[in-house]
Order: sequence, then C-alpha cells, then structure tokens
Amino acid sequence: MDRMKELCTILNRWAYEYYVLDAPSVPDREYDRLYDELRELERESGVVLPESPTKRVGGEPVKGFERHQHIARLFSLDKAVASDELDAFFARAEKHGAPSYTVEYKYDGLTICLTYEKGNFVRATTRGDGVEGEDVTAQALTVKSFPLKISYPGVLEVRGEAVIRLSALETYNREHPEEPLKNARNAAAGAIRNLDPKITALRKPEILFYDVNYMSEDPVPTQTAAMEFLKREGFKTFPYFKICKTQDEVRAAIDEIEIGRKRIDYLTDGAVIKINEEDIRAEMGYTDKFPRWAIAFKFEAEEAQTAVREVFWQVGRTGKLTPLASVEPVELAGATVRKATLNNFGDLTRKGVKVGSKVLIRRSNEVIPEILGAIGGGEGEIPVKKPDVCPACGSPVREIGANLFCPNENCPPRVIQKLTHYCSKNAADIEGLSESTLTLLYEKRNVRKFSDLYLLSAESFEGLEGFKEKKISNLLGAIEKSKNMTLERFLYAIGIGGIGRVAARDLAEFGSVGKIASLDFSELVAVEDIGEITANAILGYFADPENREELERLSQLGIDPKKAERKRGSFTGETVVLTGSLAMPRAEAQELIEEAGGTVGSSVTGKTTLVVAGEKAGSKLDKAHALGIPVLSEEEFLKRLGK
Repeated sequence: MDRMKELCTILNRWAYEYYVLDAPSVPDREYDRLYDELRELERESGVVLPESPTKRVGGEPVKGFERHQHIARLFSLDKAVASDELDAFFARAEKHGAPSYTVEYKYDGLTICLTYEKGNFVRATTRGDGVEGEDVTAQALTVKSFPLKISYPGVLEVRGEAVIRLSALETYNREHPEEPLKNARNAAAGAIRNLDPKITALRKPEILFYDVNYMSEDPVPTQTAAMEFLKREGFKTFPYFKICKTQDEVRAAIDEIEIGRKRIDYLTDGAVIKINEEDIRAEMGYTDKFPRWAIAFKFEAEEAQTAVREVFWQVGRTGKLTPLASVEPVELAGATVRKATLNNFGDLTRKGVKVGSKVLIRRSNEVIPEILGAIGGGEGEIPVKKPDVCPACGSPVREIGANLFCPNENCPPRVIQKLTHYCSKNAADIEGLSESTLTLLYEKRNVRKFSDLYLLSAESFEGLEGFKEKKISNLLGAIEKSKNMTLERFLYAIGIGGIGRVAARDLAEFGSVGKIASLDFSELVAVEDIGEITANAILGYFADPENREELERLSQLGIDPKKAERKRGSFTGETVVLTGSLAMPRAEAQELIEEAGGTVGSSVTGKTTLVVAGEKAGSKLDKAHALGIPVLSEEEFLKRLGK
C-alpha cells in the first residue's frame, strides 16, 4: 500500500508537469513503466486509491446521464457587444466604490463543475440550468488537467471550461476523415456529453479552470485569490490574467485578448471582466440569471489585415490627442478602409504598432476602424514618437493618465470638433453645417462658440465659395429651427464629458438646464448609468464661468430647451430594448419607437417592458425571457407600427 501511494504521488506529479505546466520532466516510457507497476499492484491487492491515475482510463459506456444539483448555483454571464454596454457596467460598478477589475479570456467550450470532499475528487457535472446539471464524472476522469486529490480539507466546487485545442482538433480530423468534427466548441461539448468515455478520451479534451464556485471553509475574498488557489492546488489555468484599476486598463486588456486570441491554441470569442473584491460583488448582487459584478465582452467578426503607412495625431473636442494611422487600403465590412485609430500612445506602444507594421484592424460601431495590434513586422519599421506639443497649435501637451491632451481651449481642431458635435444629427441637428463648412466659418467668419452660430446672417456667407442664395437660406432656416431642440438633445449637444444620448435623456427628466445645474453629487450618481466620473464632469461643467456665460448667451438668443413631451402612439408608455441584427439601421428603429411614444433603453432591466429581437439576438433576449418580458420579432415590431 505504501508503494501504491508513492507511485500515485510520483505519477500525479509527472502528469501535472505534462498536462498542466506543459513542461514534462521525464520521458513517456518512464511514466509508462511506473504506471504499469501501479496497475499490477492494484490488480493484486484489489484496491484502487482515490487519487490513482488509473481511474482516468475511459471505462464502459454509461446508459444515461444522471442529474445532479450544484451546491451553489452556476450563473451564466451577461454579455456586451458595444462600448456603451461596457460603460453602463462600469457606471453600475463604481456606484459601489472604487473596484479593481480582473480580465480573462472567454473560452468557447462546455462549462464543467468539479466537486471535492475532504481533498478527494467526487464528481464532475455540466452547468445545465445553473441549479442542476448532468453527472459526467466518467467522461471527466479521462481528462488529465485537474488533480484527483488536493490539500483543501472542506467541500469545494470549482468551475472550468472543457475545451479541445485547435491543433488537437486538426489532428483528430486528419486521423478520422470518415467523421470529422466541425469546430472546437462542438467537439468539446460532444466529447464530454458522450455516453462512451472511450470516445471522450479519443478527442483529448482539456479543462481550463477560472473560478471557485463554492468553499465550505475560508472562502476566497477576491478573484485574484481564487486564481491563486486553483494554481496552488494543481488545476490547469490559462496564463493570461490581468488585474486592472481603471476602465482604460480594462479596455487595453480586452484589446490584448482580441489580438492574442489569434495566436493561441484554443477557441475564444471574448473577454470576461469581473469585479475583483467580494464585498463589492455582494453589494451588486445578482439578477435571475447573471451576476451584476461580471460581464463578457463578445468580439465582433469584422476584421482585416493591412500595413501602416504613417501615424499622425488627431485633436478631439476634449483636447485628447488620438493616434490615427494611414494604412494600406483594405476591404472591410463592405467599405475600403484607409485610416484606423488607436486609443493613445501607450496603446500604440503596447500593441507594437510602428510605421511599416502589419496590423489587424476591426470595424465595430465607429466610422473609423480600430487597430487591434501588430501581427508582424515589415521591413524598415519606424517607431512612432510621442509628441511633446500639440500638432495643431504648438501648445505643450499634458499627460493625464494614459492620454495626452492639448490644454488650449482655443486650439482650432478642438473648437471645430465641438461645433461639429453640436450641429450633429442627434444633437442640434443643423443640416448643412458639416465639419468642412464649420472649418470655413471658423477660418473666415470667426465662429468660435455655439452662440456665434445664431448670429450668422445672409451677409456672413457673402464671398464664400459654394454658397448661393438657396443654400444660405436653407442653412439659416436649419439654424433657426434648432432653437426648438429638446432638452435631451441640448444636453448631448453642449458636450459635457461622459454624457451620451442615454444619459442626456435621463438627465432631461429633471426638466430644465437650471434644475440640472443645481443637482449635487449624490443626486447625480443616483441617476441610472451615471457614475462618479461622469457626475464630477457634470459638476465641473456647470461650475465653469465660461460655460455659464455661454449658456446665458444661448438663452438670450432664444434657446430655451424644454423636456420633450412624449408622443402618443403604438409604443406609448413602453420602454423598449433592441437586440440582434435588424434589417433597418438601429438608429432608425429607435426613432420609430420614440415617434410612437416609446422610450429606448440600452440594456434589459426591471424597467424594460418590451424587447425587439432581430437575428442572432444574444444575452438581452435570454434576460428578457428570464424576466418574463414580452419579445417582438422585427416583423411583429413593424406590424405594431402599422408598417
């Protein structure tokens, strides 16, 4: 018996080195020699120790899967596919303090929960409905990336993802051409949920562990501690695990994962962001289906490879300097792309982007695609230099956090971008005042402020090329019409930091600019989707004397925005969330709902009364079903509108 225990210890250590660390210390023949000795001793004694590696051999087929109830519920994750959904998650989290975040790869496989009692492996189950799953112990025992015995003395549930390496899938399909497996995700799920463990072993699945689901004694206080525990006890984890203190660091980590997933041997489709601290998690709690303290950011498929020709710096309305790359023309999402952005100089450096680099670019919701990272160097690569002065006005730049800023409020590109934003469709909606026209008015007619637009006359356009009587009349009419914009449009137009259309609509519920200007910090953070950073930006805006003077000038010129009266129609009183791919543009669907008296929300909450689901609808649809919220197809949506 002592020799059997010794052999189990040695063999399990070697298996850990081989399957978990990917660093074998002995040749296969030495492992096989001791394994055969152990198997012979077990045959002679009739005893198989709980930690024996011989238990991992695929046994006889099972008749069916028995159901097993998890000790603690296994929740699924809410998903984000757009930046504003991630922003909303941050805003909710930061109402509970200053959390740190962890970012990990999201694996595309089958969730597995392992149970241990008194240090011994007891069973493996699928997630199932989160409360109850299928017992797949016989199948899991063929997997060698987890220990059969651990040091933790209590009752434990750990969570991982059953996956098949892309290289293993390729090998399997080459060796079994008569029955090829379509993709790694289905192959992994099929391997674990196969009634014959021998087939499971043949497909060579692994389990990558990422969570401690339940601990009867001394539960881990953070996600960081959970990962340390898993590694310490011998569970296979993926090496990428990032701890982030800021939203920018989280976004940078997501970008690292998106570019890194092209190089790893596993199928991944996103990044998982979690609040690290258990006390903040407890405050945020759970919905019926998801923890509120975690979210999965799903990647989009529109990507292409190209090469960087040049990098120059663009100055935005906040003064932020953004590196913009001129790239070799490439077709992406039905358009020819010649420019792509990066977030900041640190992002550029971290992604290894240089002039001449080959890069991967992605088109999401932005007009200009984003560079995800360098995927190889070209000949004669030239590093990009960090600018010391603003490329537009020559002012010394300031480095604030991860970004560079031009501090000059009167920097020409800043002023022009502010004016362009003010005139845009979702703001004041002054048709005809494009960026090029505003640039001309800035240079030739000294237009600097929003209020200057309302002082323009027909004489202001005299002598400007391309401006004839009809065009001038249309422009002046559009400017006059904008005086009647709603409060939510006005709040979005003036460009308060962090205020998008959804936040502007929520703030407009207070009824007037004066009322909003009088709100204190606690009243602002109580507004849904407004966190501490945005609340401070609002307070700072209304505290600035120049902003107050400009608001007064606009008021004197006849701009006195009021809360919009909700139209009445087929969606009166409804709070609608759009999800999935619709045949019509998302913005058009939103306008149709608002014209019919409804309100459009960005995420499914207790306030949501209706969901419109297009093709490939994801987590929002799942959440609607879980909460019992009615769902319309796009066809039903159009019928309700009478179209």
